[in-house]
Amino acid sequence: MANGKFIAYYRVSTQKQGASGLGLEAQQTAVARYLNGGAWELIGEFREVETGKGADALAKRPQLRAALDACKKNGATLLIAKLDRLARNVHFVSGLLETGVEFVAADMPQANKVMIQMHAVMSEWERDQISARTKAALTAAKARGVVLGRAGAENLRPNIEERQRAADAFAGKLRPLFEGMKARGLSQRAMVEELNSFGLPAPKGGAWRLSQVQRVIARHG
Repeated sequence: MANGKFIAYYRVSTQKQGASGLGLEAQQTAVARYLNGGAWELIGEFREVETGKGADALAKRPQLRAALDACKKNGATLLIAKLDRLARNVHFVSGLLETGVEFVAADMPQANKVMIQMHAVMSEWERDQISARTKAALTAAKARGVVLGRAGAENLRPNIEERQRAADAFAGKLRPLFEGMKARGLSQRAMVEELNSFGLPAPKGGAWRLSQVQRVIARHG
């Protein structure tokens, strides 16, 4: 249940989305759903249309800067619909946390700052891995003279090895989080529930299952 003062920040990443309203309406609905009940006050709303790309994403978001200033001035909490509406950039999210402004994502209201950073780490890693795997697979296929669309054991082997390396890297990123859950004495089933409650994506996206948690733990050795 929401309590206190809030300032909402909505963002879409293209001029086309901004002109059509696609994305903004869904975000407004998510924010309204979060504020349904409790003693709250929505004292401001900021809307932004931009790409958010580049090393200094915050500099390209004047409305976000204005929203943060308004939060500081009024002692309010920044409210966004989805965490990925801010950024899939670890450096950016870390910088946002360092501003001292409290913020909450309607899709992950229970997440603390550690989990928000972890979510950003995983989102950035996932984005980079998809890009790297696609480029590497195409380059390797061309070098081997592979005809795209043709199946066979020799064609599949490099892809299997690449997936194994990606799975090892994924497990390595999650090691600190899993070690923390183990230190708290959580069972594997409890780990599944906690990972899903935080909204962290499973190795192949979507919700975590017990078998996936067990495989990640096994890769930690």
